[in-house]
Amino acid sequence: MALAVLLGLSLINLSSEWPSDLPRPAVVGALDDALPDSFKAARQLLFDQYQRRFPRVPTAQPVTIVEIDEETLATVGQWPWPRNRLATLIDAIAAQKPLAIGLDIYMPEPDQTSPDKVAANLPASAASLAAGLRALPSHEAILAGSLRAAPTILGAAALDHDVFGAMTDLRSAPIVVHGSDPLDQVQRFDYVLASLPELQAAAHGEAMLSVSLEQGVVRHFPLIMGLRDKLVPSLPMEMLRLATGSAALDVYADPSGVQAVGVADVDVPTQHSGDIWLHFASIRSTLNRYVSARDILQGKVDPERIRGKLILVGLTGSGVTDMRTTPLGELVPGIEIQAQVIETIVEGRFLRRPAWLKWAESAFIMTFGLAIIWYVPRPRSQIAVFMRTVPKASTVLGLLLHLVNAVCCFFIFKRFGLLVDAASIFIILSAVMGCFFSRTLLQVVERSRTGAALAQQREDNNERAREPAGKARGP
Repeated sequence: MALAVLLGLSLINLSSEWPSDLPRPAVVGALDDALPDSFKAARQLLFDQYQRRFPRVPTAQPVTIVEIDEETLATVGQWPWPRNRLATLIDAIAAQKPLAIGLDIYMPEPDQTSPDKVAANLPASAASLAAGLRALPSHEAILAGSLRAAPTILGAAALDHDVFGAMTDLRSAPIVVHGSDPLDQVQRFDYVLASLPELQAAAHGEAMLSVSLEQGVVRHFPLIMGLRDKLVPSLPMEMLRLATGSAALDVYADPSGVQAVGVADVDVPTQHSGDIWLHFASIRSTLNRYVSARDILQGKVDPERIRGKLILVGLTGSGVTDMRTTPLGELVPGIEIQAQVIETIVEGRFLRRPAWLKWAESAFIMTFGLAIIWYVPRPRSQIAVFMRTVPKASTVLGLLLHLVNAVCCFFIFKRFGLLVDAASIFIILSAVMGCFFSRTLLQVVERSRTGAALAQQREDNNERAREPAGKARGP
């Protein structure tokens, strides 16, 4: 029974996270379909606990977030702003000489407050006023001028389905692939909601804003994605490309998928899908990177908070921002995720779960499980004697082994940044130990029942022995 449990659960565990360096057998796919998320949920909760116990402590602050917060909206006006007002904000940021300005904003529709649009709505009696308005530059033209003059990057939203204004291509910097084509391995989309062509042409780069969600929590982040038959960068990678003056991004791949994404002299190790595991810092330790757009517009910000920094511009005001949950259990603005990716890359502190680690975990489970199955049932083994003698021995031994397992895995996470799946080790080896625990428990119950029956028999014999002799002989 223990051997069947060990082999069966190990196969289910492998099917829930099949290594990318091997073809996926049909039986593995069938198991994963029949038992979806069998071990995945426990694995994710464990990895979240790693981060909650040891969150990343920032050692550098390469990013400043210019937030369009509630105070800005109350002072400057509700969102969406006229494009010329956004141009004023970009000009104010650019005047402080940042390395790059990434806009966590996309503008797929024309500005209806632009002079030409206002002129089109005027009555015929205001023909002279309409002509004067049409002579003014459009708000798109003003914003395009600001985007062109500053090191700006526009964001674009990835879509799985077509919507009004969606596009099938994105104007982005080239990506040079070294090795196999990874397009089938990365997260792919068919459509994108991007800014107007006039704005795209003016900006110095464009990138995707998509994040990876698992049960509503951001644990991974894609550094590159696919848009139909083209590889496109994420906003953090495109900002680093522009800041370093690189002409292209580098992708290193083999038949199993993406191995690393590079920019300038930095190569970021990735999962085969082009994602990285994010090691999050608590939002409490990153609040000093936020600067209100109102203060930028009013000239109240220390220039050192902008000069030489990577600037992210986005919405954080209530009701106009997308909030994301991190493994730390914190709800943060979506733009904070982008900032943490850049910070992680600059610091070079990556979490890793390479393909070989799954094989190492499986080998450990099989080796330890087989050792238990071989050694415990031997009648003269010390463990067998201990388990037969002490009724709760299996529980004590199991808890002790799993405590050592958890401590070792937490140490490996803290020291090397490796995500070891201690949850699967715990579940499978507990089930194997449980087979022997059940056997021992049955033996204890049987001995208890036998002892109780013998005690009752002795009591009955004593009772008969105490009866009067005359009563025993009868009348």
